[in-house]
Amino acid sequence: MKAFLNIVSRDLRLALRQKSDLTMAVLFFILTAMLFPFGLGPEPNLLARIAPGIIWVTALLAVLLSLERLFLADYEDGSLEQLILSSTSLEIAVLAKVLAHWLTTGLPLILAAPLIALLFNMDSDAMTILLIAMVLGTPSLSLIGAIAATLTLGARRGGVLIPLLVLPLYIPTLIFGVGAIDAAMNSLEAGAVIANARPHLLLLGAILLVSLLITPLAGAAALRQSVE
Repeated sequence: MKAFLNIVSRDLRLALRQKSDLTMAVLFFILTAMLFPFGLGPEPNLLARIAPGIIWVTALLAVLLSLERLFLADYEDGSLEQLILSSTSLEIAVLAKVLAHWLTTGLPLILAAPLIALLFNMDSDAMTILLIAMVLGTPSLSLIGAIAATLTLGARRGGVLIPLLVLPLYIPTLIFGVGAIDAAMNSLEAGAVIANARPHLLLLGAILLVSLLITPLAGAAALRQSVE
């Protein structure tokens, strides 16, 4: 646990020193989402109807921007090789780095999501489900993306390969995340909002649990292979 916390705090300190990288994902998320009302027009019902898909797709793309640097700096300066040779479990190290990535990327996206929801005229019930879905979904984006980041480590044009590997794997999270919000928006009774969105939220939780089990093992194996 001490090693886990040390890696998380180290990555957070490095992220805070590079403030441009820290804000890049959330600025991309906000600015990209803001383009759609200009292109589609200010009609409130239309914006509310397409809001779930736009929010999730822009969040997904924002996470993609930061995946390449997840392990790259440690690979280039030799820290990754020292980590592999140390007594620290590499699986624990992978989880720690993914957590730090989510805290600097996924969490800011969640905090910015209500602003985008208001821009798209989303009601309060749907906004609540949006936040719950993103709390369940964005960690899965970081976990799945970490596998692709380890597989492409040291490869030429790794930044191009990561989206090709990750985007198909992101589709279930995208479908259930959007589906949860759509179910909330289509609820006729206020008390049925959670009940209608619950199946989608449970599936997002299942994806998160599976990702938590697979990512440390797959990521650690790919990291060992990358330094050999």
